[in-house]
Amino acid sequence: MRLLIVLSIIFAHGACDIADYYAKRAKLAEAENLLTVGGNYPLDHKETIVNRCLMQHKYRELDYAFDNPQYFNCSHHFFVYKNKMRESKVYKIIKNMPKGAALHVHDMALLGPDYVMNLTYMDNLYFCFKPDPVLSGNHLFLQFANQLPNKTCDTWQLISDARRDAKNVTEFDFNLRKHFTLVVDDPDTAYPAITDTWDAFMNYFTTIIPLVTYRPVWEQYFYDALKKYREDNLMYIEVRSVLPNLYELDGSTYDQIVTAKSYKKVLSRFIKDYPDFEGAKIIFAPSRYVGNAELDAYIETARSLKNQVPEIFAGFDLVGQEDKGKPLIDFVPKLLQANDLNFFFHAGETDWYGTQTDGNLYDAILLGTKRIGHAYALTKHPLLMKEVVEKDIGLEINLISNSVLSLVKDLRNHPLNTYVANGMPVVLSSDDPGAWEAEPASDDFYVAFVGASSRLSDLSLLKALGENSLKYSALEPTRKAAALRKLNFQWKRFIDNFDCSKY
Repeated sequence: MRLLIVLSIIFAHGACDIADYYAKRAKLAEAENLLTVGGNYPLDHKETIVNRCLMQHKYRELDYAFDNPQYFNCSHHFFVYKNKMRESKVYKIIKNMPKGAALHVHDMALLGPDYVMNLTYMDNLYFCFKPDPVLSGNHLFLQFANQLPNKTCDTWQLISDARRDAKNVTEFDFNLRKHFTLVVDDPDTAYPAITDTWDAFMNYFTTIIPLVTYRPVWEQYFYDALKKYREDNLMYIEVRSVLPNLYELDGSTYDQIVTAKSYKKVLSRFIKDYPDFEGAKIIFAPSRYVGNAELDAYIETARSLKNQVPEIFAGFDLVGQEDKGKPLIDFVPKLLQANDLNFFFHAGETDWYGTQTDGNLYDAILLGTKRIGHAYALTKHPLLMKEVVEKDIGLEINLISNSVLSLVKDLRNHPLNTYVANGMPVVLSSDDPGAWEAEPASDDFYVAFVGASSRLSDLSLLKALGENSLKYSALEPTRKAAALRKLNFQWKRFIDNFDCSKY
């Protein structure tokens, strides 16, 4: 009898301990979830119905990948799965979802190779090839002109003539298109190291620049880019631009202020045609491969932009491969004197730790940057992570860019998962989607949701990311508030019209 009493006490105590353990575990998990981006966004009844459909499809995808990891898209190179990804039901839901703003995109890679190929059917476009000293094969040079160009090449020819004389026009265009994209069938072989990827990336820009800076092309290109971004359910963008000198058929060129004013002119026309679009701003972002004299000229240009086109001027940045470019520390004396400008610095776009490259994060923060471009190395700097939270500095995350440009292969290892888990001020963008044939926003939202956030992250995360993209924009406070109201209206319409059976 005594033994039975003792055993009952033991089992009762054990059951109590187990129940207490599970309760503590559940409390920890709940508290941790509340810390995440969107973790404190309660879903209403209609949002809960949408979320149930979304998560059903997400769980199905991820559970299959968990059991068959070799087929998990986001563990491979983007070029391998980008087309297959778009068949996903999760992707299709995200595609139809309002996504707010793109705050980190570059002007020369807003649109993809198919659009660029159409430009090669325009009149007065000359081309030539010269051996490329860096990449195997030849480099393509392009120039719009009303007569044979007399620079760079001795073998200029009108593309229209070459296409007419080609034995196989389809093959001619197929080979020409390769120069307008980084996408290849076997990226691991084509780009074995980051230097190979960046060499091809820089080659892409030197090819594209003379094609799109012909003034009529430039203006139509930007208009069509705005249209494509709107079609991907974005309502506002901030474009980093080197402000290239535009030119005419006779070879005459314009200064950078004229380029900025062309942005303003096109934007006004676009908003007149599509009044639901909130707008765009430019971040003047010249090369970081310069000395202090060139930096002085950059700052002077930025101040001229601020004075002459204040409606569209957002601020200043320096761009280029950080590992090879000048670190911000070299420019600190000059930049401290330019505190009348808003900074949006690229910083920490590197795999390295303890170098001048990830050291850019210190200077970007101390210089008062409003946002940090990429911030890939930030997780290696815990005190700087605290500074980012305390100063509410937006982190411009570009997952596909980081994958394509050889920083990370498996997106489960991307630092975004840490930023999301800690509820940090994250905004998603797409960097140079035209160069790798990505959508303006949907592709990055999908890989963030499926590949670089928790399996349990749900509609609340997507909603928060959309709102963050406007919260951390360079819009003036009243416009920002209006844009957030517009986004909330679009979100409500998306929720109200959602039909799970369509997916």
